[in-house]
Amino acid sequence: MSVAVDSERVMRKVVRRLIPYLFICYIVNYIDRINVGYAALEMKADLGFGDAVYGLGASMFFVGYVLFEIPSNLVMERVGARIWIARIMISWGAVSSCMIFVKTPAMFYLLRFFLGAAEAGFFPGTILYLTHWVPAKERARAVALFLTSTALSGVIGGPLSGLLMNLGGRGGLAGWQWLFVIEGIPAVILGFVTLAYLSDRPEQARWLAPEERAWLGTTMRAEQEEKRQRHSHTLLTALVDRKVWGLCLLYFTIIISFYGVVFWLPQIVKNFSGMSNLMVGLVSAVPYLIASIAMVLIGNHSDKSGERRRHVAMPALVGSIGLILSALLQSHSPLLAFLALCLAALGIWSTLGPFWSLPTEFLSGTAAAGGIALINSIGNVGGFVGPFVVGYVKQTTGDFTGGLLCLAATLLLGSCLALKLAGGRGAAVTARRIRA
Repeated sequence: MSVAVDSERVMRKVVRRLIPYLFICYIVNYIDRINVGYAALEMKADLGFGDAVYGLGASMFFVGYVLFEIPSNLVMERVGARIWIARIMISWGAVSSCMIFVKTPAMFYLLRFFLGAAEAGFFPGTILYLTHWVPAKERARAVALFLTSTALSGVIGGPLSGLLMNLGGRGGLAGWQWLFVIEGIPAVILGFVTLAYLSDRPEQARWLAPEERAWLGTTMRAEQEEKRQRHSHTLLTALVDRKVWGLCLLYFTIIISFYGVVFWLPQIVKNFSGMSNLMVGLVSAVPYLIASIAMVLIGNHSDKSGERRRHVAMPALVGSIGLILSALLQSHSPLLAFLALCLAALGIWSTLGPFWSLPTEFLSGTAAAGGIALINSIGNVGGFVGPFVVGYVKQTTGDFTGGLLCLAATLLLGSCLALKLAGGRGAAVTARRIRA
């Protein structure tokens, strides 16, 4: 005799168990990825790096990241998320701490490359991992909750980095060196915790009752099978699929502005405010706090409506408007320019939850592992382009106006691309078919 299962209760358990922990891991991930933006407040002067050197070094992360993204995700699909995510975290934490040894531009470029290679696979691997646990109709909200970590890492990382920079001179280390070594340690610790905490599949989750494990496993297998029957994607067909490449291009435009803001925000704030490093860290947290609230609201609304495309396009448009206003207001009103940056962050981050629900609506299994990794890796080429363009334009013109306008233009293009995507209501359709 089968036991009735409260599906909403099961999903609450899943969300409470997985999302907070993955959220913490990704906060640590993003702090280690973007702390170079705060370190640059002292590091550039200490080492004699110009804006172009810094912009290229910040961007080199994405060369290693893109090259190793797909192989990493395919390995994770084979060996399991628990072991592979742990490996990723331990290796990136070690490399991040090694940034204290940077002396020359070549060392800066090399370690940023290795950091990207070490982190490769963590984000798409986590998105893939959630497809084994969270049904499509609830995924935008779950992904948005997880991705608020990218915004809250700025809320936490800004003030924390400002405080750590004040340790300069102790133990013979500069403030930026203390920042790198201390912020790299939590990733190593959490890597070992991951081995004990995560379960690869619902069937292995001892924290669920036996009937709950059976229900969730059956539900997720049915959803995966439904996607296979509708789309019949293999790894090869996923990698050459036009819709996948459309998502690659869309994500590329979003990520150009995303990292253009992330890596230069502290210096933009410093440039038009003249605040101390600690105050820059505190003030830089505000746009991320606003973005974290907005992205959960947008993700939740996207799930309720079952619509994805416009929930990507409209926030992208808002972000573009914010960047344009910030660029035009810098020399006239620092406060209004900063508020415009908050609007830009709200728009950029709010695209993420609905966006990452799009590929998981039609990809499954190895095709999902490869396709999601491809989208993320091609998109993150924008992480190379954005910081480098802003740095180059800043060094050429002497201010951030041109760089911010370049970011705004790519985000406006992304808004148009999102509206042209096919589909966008797959979650609702899939849910109805599975219930039927």
